[in-house]
Amino acid sequence: MIVPTMAEMMAQGKQPEVLFWVGSAGSYDDRAKKITRAFVKILQQAKVDFAVLGTEESSTGDAAKRAGNEFLFQMQAIANIEVLNAYEIKTIVTCDPHSFNTLKNEYPELGGKYQVYHHTQFIKKLLDENRLQIDDKKLKGKQLTYHDPCYLGRANEVYESPRDLIRKLGVQLTEMKRHKSTALCCGAGGAQMFKEPEKGDKDINVLRTEDALETHAKIIATACPYCNTMMTDGVKFKEKEDQILVKDIAELIAESNNL
Repeated sequence: MIVPTMAEMMAQGKQPEVLFWVGSAGSYDDRAKKITRAFVKILQQAKVDFAVLGTEESSTGDAAKRAGNEFLFQMQAIANIEVLNAYEIKTIVTCDPHSFNTLKNEYPELGGKYQVYHHTQFIKKLLDENRLQIDDKKLKGKQLTYHDPCYLGRANEVYESPRDLIRKLGVQLTEMKRHKSTALCCGAGGAQMFKEPEKGDKDINVLRTEDALETHAKIIATACPYCNTMMTDGVKFKEKEDQILVKDIAELIAESNNL
Protein backbone atom coordinates (compact mmCIF):
# COMPACT_ATOMS: atom_id res chain seq x y z
CA MET A 1 0.00 0.00 0.00
CA ILE A 2 1.71 3.15 -1.26
CA VAL A 3 0.58 6.52 0.11
CA PRO A 4 2.31 9.66 -1.18
CA THR A 5 3.61 12.31 1.19
CA MET A 6 3.04 16.03 0.75
CA ALA A 7 6.75 16.50 0.13
CA GLU A 8 6.65 13.97 -2.72
CA MET A 9 3.51 15.53 -4.22
CA MET A 10 4.91 19.05 -4.06
CA ALA A 11 8.17 17.89 -5.64
CA GLN A 12 6.06 16.81 -8.61
CA GLY A 13 4.25 20.14 -8.67
CA LYS A 14 0.96 18.60 -7.48
CA GLN A 15 -1.49 19.79 -4.82
CA PRO A 16 -3.67 16.94 -3.46
CA GLU A 17 -7.42 17.31 -2.97
CA VAL A 18 -7.12 16.47 0.71
CA LEU A 19 -4.53 15.85 3.41
CA PHE A 20 -5.08 12.71 5.48
CA TRP A 21 -4.06 13.49 9.07
CA VAL A 22 -3.17 10.04 10.41
CA GLY A 23 -2.83 10.95 14.09
CA SER A 24 -0.73 9.39 16.83
CA ALA A 25 -2.88 6.29 17.35
CA GLY A 26 -3.29 5.65 13.63
CA SER A 27 0.48 5.91 13.17
CA TYR A 28 1.82 3.93 16.11
CA ASP A 29 -0.85 1.70 17.67
CA ASP A 30 -0.99 -1.70 15.98
CA ARG A 31 -4.78 -1.97 16.29
CA ALA A 32 -5.40 1.58 15.08
CA LYS A 33 -3.11 1.03 12.09
CA LYS A 34 -5.77 -1.34 10.75
CA ILE A 35 -8.28 1.54 10.81
CA THR A 36 -5.76 3.73 8.95
CA ARG A 37 -5.28 1.06 6.27
CA ALA A 38 -9.02 0.54 5.88
CA PHE A 39 -9.62 4.25 5.35
CA VAL A 40 -6.75 4.51 2.86
CA LYS A 41 -8.31 1.65 0.87
CA ILE A 42 -11.62 3.51 0.81
CA LEU A 43 -9.92 6.71 -0.40
CA GLN A 44 -8.12 4.76 -3.09
CA GLN A 45 -11.30 3.00 -4.22
CA ALA A 46 -13.02 6.39 -4.51
CA LYS A 47 -10.00 7.69 -6.45
CA VAL A 48 -9.44 10.53 -4.01
CA ASP A 49 -6.24 12.49 -4.68
CA PHE A 50 -4.72 12.59 -1.17
CA ALA A 51 -1.43 12.68 0.67
CA VAL A 52 -0.06 12.40 4.21
CA LEU A 53 2.62 14.42 5.98
CA GLY A 54 4.60 11.33 6.93
CA THR A 55 7.49 12.14 9.27
CA GLU A 56 6.49 15.83 9.19
CA GLU A 57 3.28 15.07 11.11
CA SER A 58 3.49 15.57 14.87
CA SER A 59 0.95 15.27 17.69
CA THR A 60 -1.82 17.87 17.46
CA GLY A 61 -1.19 18.65 21.13
CA ASP A 62 -4.67 17.51 22.18
CA ALA A 63 -3.46 15.29 25.04
CA ALA A 64 -1.15 18.02 26.37
CA LYS A 65 -3.96 20.58 26.35
CA ARG A 66 -6.47 18.28 28.10
CA ALA A 67 -3.85 17.43 30.71
CA GLY A 68 -3.42 21.15 31.41
CA ASN A 69 -0.14 21.87 29.63
CA GLU A 70 -1.22 24.79 27.44
CA PHE A 71 2.38 25.80 26.73
CA LEU A 72 3.25 22.39 25.26
CA PHE A 73 -0.01 22.36 23.28
CA GLN A 74 0.78 25.69 21.66
CA MET A 75 4.34 24.61 20.85
CA GLN A 76 3.05 21.48 19.11
CA ALA A 77 0.17 23.29 17.39
CA ILE A 78 2.30 26.15 16.02
CA ALA A 79 4.90 23.71 14.68
CA ASN A 80 2.16 21.77 12.86
CA ILE A 81 0.50 24.94 11.55
CA GLU A 82 3.80 26.12 10.07
CA VAL A 83 4.10 22.85 8.16
CA LEU A 84 0.45 22.83 7.02
CA ASN A 85 0.53 26.46 5.90
CA ALA A 86 3.82 25.97 4.08
CA TYR A 87 2.11 23.28 1.99
CA GLU A 88 -0.95 25.53 1.54
CA ILE A 89 -3.24 22.84 2.94
CA LYS A 90 -6.94 23.69 2.58
CA THR A 91 -8.75 20.44 3.45
CA ILE A 92 -7.90 17.84 6.11
CA VAL A 93 -9.56 14.52 6.94
CA THR A 94 -8.77 12.38 9.99
CA CYS A 95 -10.04 9.17 11.62
CA ASP A 96 -9.35 10.59 15.10
CA PRO A 97 -12.10 12.76 16.67
CA HIS A 98 -9.54 14.27 19.07
CA SER A 99 -7.42 15.48 16.15
CA PHE A 100 -10.61 16.51 14.32
CA ASN A 101 -11.76 18.67 17.22
CA THR A 102 -8.34 20.25 17.79
CA LEU A 103 -7.63 21.00 14.13
CA LYS A 104 -11.14 22.30 13.53
CA ASN A 105 -11.80 24.32 16.67
CA GLU A 106 -8.47 25.20 18.30
CA TYR A 107 -5.96 25.69 15.48
CA PRO A 108 -7.77 28.65 13.83
CA GLU A 109 -6.95 31.08 16.66
CA LEU A 110 -3.27 30.16 16.24
CA GLY A 111 -3.33 30.78 12.49
CA GLY A 112 -4.31 27.35 11.20
CA LYS A 113 -7.59 27.67 9.31
CA TYR A 114 -8.64 24.59 7.37
CA GLN A 115 -11.74 22.71 6.31
CA VAL A 116 -11.60 19.66 8.56
CA TYR A 117 -13.60 16.45 8.10
CA HIS A 118 -13.94 13.42 10.33
CA HIS A 119 -13.56 10.32 8.20
CA THR A 120 -17.26 9.41 8.58
CA GLN A 121 -18.21 12.85 7.26
CA PHE A 122 -15.81 12.53 4.34
CA ILE A 123 -16.99 9.02 3.42
CA LYS A 124 -20.57 10.32 3.51
CA LYS A 125 -19.49 13.14 1.19
CA LEU A 126 -17.99 10.61 -1.22
CA LEU A 127 -21.27 8.66 -1.22
CA ASP A 128 -23.32 11.80 -1.82
CA GLU A 129 -21.07 12.68 -4.78
CA ASN A 130 -21.42 9.12 -6.19
CA ARG A 131 -17.68 8.59 -5.92
CA LEU A 132 -18.15 5.58 -3.64
CA GLN A 133 -20.69 2.81 -3.18
CA ILE A 134 -21.21 0.54 -0.16
CA ASP A 135 -22.08 -3.12 -0.68
CA ASP A 136 -24.86 -3.95 1.78
CA LYS A 137 -24.80 -7.73 1.30
CA LYS A 138 -21.86 -8.92 3.43
CA LEU A 139 -23.17 -7.63 6.79
CA LYS A 140 -26.87 -7.64 5.95
CA GLY A 141 -29.01 -8.36 9.00
CA LYS A 142 -26.10 -8.38 11.47
CA GLN A 143 -26.94 -6.90 14.88
CA LEU A 144 -24.84 -3.81 15.53
CA THR A 145 -24.69 -0.96 18.02
CA TYR A 146 -22.75 2.30 17.71
CA HIS A 147 -20.72 4.13 20.34
CA ASP A 148 -20.62 7.95 19.96
CA PRO A 149 -17.10 9.35 20.55
CA CYS A 150 -17.25 12.38 22.86
CA TYR A 151 -15.19 14.68 20.65
CA LEU A 152 -17.25 13.76 17.59
CA GLY A 153 -20.68 13.73 19.23
CA ARG A 154 -21.17 16.14 22.09
CA ALA A 155 -18.19 18.35 21.22
CA ASN A 156 -19.06 18.78 17.53
CA GLU A 157 -22.63 17.43 17.22
CA VAL A 158 -21.66 14.91 14.54
CA TYR A 159 -24.26 12.23 15.14
CA GLU A 160 -25.82 11.42 11.80
CA SER A 161 -22.98 10.82 9.34
CA PRO A 162 -21.74 7.72 11.22
CA ARG A 163 -25.29 6.38 11.47
CA ASP A 164 -25.99 7.08 7.80
CA LEU A 165 -22.97 4.95 6.89
CA ILE A 166 -23.99 2.18 9.30
CA ARG A 167 -27.49 1.99 7.77
CA LYS A 168 -25.99 1.65 4.28
CA LEU A 169 -24.18 -1.49 5.48
CA GLY A 170 -27.55 -3.25 5.70
CA VAL A 171 -27.11 -4.07 9.39
CA GLN A 172 -29.71 -3.96 12.16
CA LEU A 173 -28.73 -0.91 14.25
CA THR A 174 -29.84 -1.00 17.88
CA GLU A 175 -29.03 2.11 19.90
CA MET A 176 -27.67 1.90 23.42
CA LYS A 177 -29.83 3.39 26.17
CA ARG A 178 -27.29 6.23 26.38
CA HIS A 179 -26.55 7.52 22.89
CA LYS A 180 -25.99 10.71 20.90
CA SER A 181 -25.95 13.66 23.37
CA THR A 182 -26.41 11.36 26.38
CA ALA A 183 -23.74 8.83 25.36
CA LEU A 184 -21.38 7.69 28.10
CA CYS A 185 -17.68 8.39 27.58
CA CYS A 186 -15.49 5.36 26.88
CA GLY A 187 -12.95 6.67 29.39
CA ALA A 188 -10.08 7.60 27.04
CA GLY A 189 -10.64 11.35 26.58
CA GLY A 190 -8.92 14.19 28.37
CA ALA A 191 -5.58 12.31 28.28
CA GLN A 192 -7.12 9.61 30.50
CA MET A 193 -5.98 7.07 27.89
CA PHE A 194 -2.47 7.34 29.26
CA LYS A 195 -3.10 6.76 32.97
CA GLU A 196 -4.88 4.38 35.27
CA PRO A 197 -8.52 5.31 36.01
CA GLU A 198 -9.58 6.74 39.35
CA LYS A 199 -10.89 4.16 41.81
CA GLY A 200 -14.58 3.41 41.53
CA ASP A 201 -17.04 0.55 41.50
CA LYS A 202 -16.27 -0.11 37.82
CA ASP A 203 -13.99 1.36 35.19
CA ILE A 204 -15.92 3.63 32.84
CA ASN A 205 -15.05 1.57 29.75
CA VAL A 206 -16.60 -1.48 31.42
CA LEU A 207 -19.77 0.50 32.17
CA ARG A 208 -19.92 1.60 28.53
CA THR A 209 -19.33 -1.94 27.31
CA GLU A 210 -22.22 -3.12 29.48
CA ASP A 211 -24.43 -0.54 27.73
CA ALA A 212 -23.40 -2.13 24.42
CA LEU A 213 -23.93 -5.70 25.62
CA GLU A 214 -27.47 -4.87 26.69
CA THR A 215 -28.38 -4.34 23.01
CA HIS A 216 -27.38 -7.97 22.22
CA ALA A 217 -25.37 -6.67 19.27
CA LYS A 218 -22.66 -8.84 17.74
CA ILE A 219 -20.70 -5.82 16.49
CA ILE A 220 -19.81 -2.64 18.39
CA ALA A 221 -19.07 0.04 15.82
CA THR A 222 -16.77 2.90 16.75
CA ALA A 223 -15.47 6.00 14.96
CA CYS A 224 -12.40 6.71 17.09
CA PRO A 225 -9.20 4.67 17.59
CA TYR A 226 -9.18 5.41 21.34
CA CYS A 227 -12.82 4.38 21.76
CA ASN A 228 -11.95 1.21 19.84
CA THR A 229 -9.22 0.37 22.35
CA MET A 230 -11.39 1.08 25.40
CA MET A 231 -14.39 -0.87 24.10
CA THR A 232 -12.16 -3.78 23.08
CA ASP A 233 -10.68 -3.85 26.59
CA GLY A 234 -14.21 -3.74 28.02
CA VAL A 235 -15.28 -6.70 25.90
CA LYS A 236 -12.21 -8.63 27.08
CA PHE A 237 -13.00 -7.75 30.71
CA LYS A 238 -16.51 -9.18 30.22
CA GLU A 239 -14.94 -12.27 28.57
CA LYS A 240 -17.02 -11.76 25.42
CA GLU A 241 -14.21 -11.39 22.87
CA ASP A 242 -15.26 -14.64 21.16
CA GLN A 243 -18.79 -13.32 20.69
CA ILE A 244 -18.48 -9.55 20.10
CA LEU A 245 -16.46 -7.71 17.46
CA VAL A 246 -15.32 -4.10 17.93
CA LYS A 247 -14.79 -2.42 14.57
CA ASP A 248 -14.31 1.08 13.22
CA ILE A 249 -16.91 2.13 10.65
CA ALA A 250 -14.15 2.45 8.03
CA GLU A 251 -13.17 -1.17 8.64
CA LEU A 252 -16.76 -2.32 8.22
CA ILE A 253 -17.09 -0.44 4.93
CA ALA A 254 -13.76 -1.74 3.63
CA GLU A 255 -14.73 -5.32 4.52
CA SER A 256 -18.16 -4.94 2.94
CA ASN A 257 -16.53 -3.71 -0.28
CA ASN A 258 -13.95 -6.53 -0.14
CA LEU A 259 -11.05 -4.09 0.09
